[in-house]
Amino acid sequence: MRWMGLDYGDKTIGVALSDELGWTAQGLEVINRRKPEQDMERLSAIVSQYNVTEVVVGLPKNMNNTIGPRGEIAIAFSEELQHRLNLPVHLWDERLTTVAATRTLLEADVSRKKRKQVIDKMAAALILQGYMDANMKR
Repeated sequence: MRWMGLDYGDKTIGVALSDELGWTAQGLEVINRRKPEQDMERLSAIVSQYNVTEVVVGLPKNMNNTIGPRGEIAIAFSEELQHRLNLPVHLWDERLTTVAATRTLLEADVSRKKRKQVIDKMAAALILQGYMDANMKR
């Protein structure tokens, strides 16, 4: 079983994968968004290449637990993804994952330029790891 985690943004999609046992999540890549069809083709290629069986999409919620415009966009994306890939797609609360990823990179003294290149895939890894930790029985 291999899971894929996604941090879906306006300009990029952070992608992370679990190991084959579903214990740990690692950042894979950042997709620079172009056209929706091209984004779906790239995600489909990753699913095929790594034999992904389920997908977790970060759901940006407001701090009061409501779903705003960004959350509605993520929900629509996850529904389209489920339709296109024909795989189970789960939504996972992503509040503060980008903040946590930024803090971790700052503590590691990663340069601003390098942080910008990896922040989205690191956030995707945090989303996926949080989902796996909460939902998988070891």
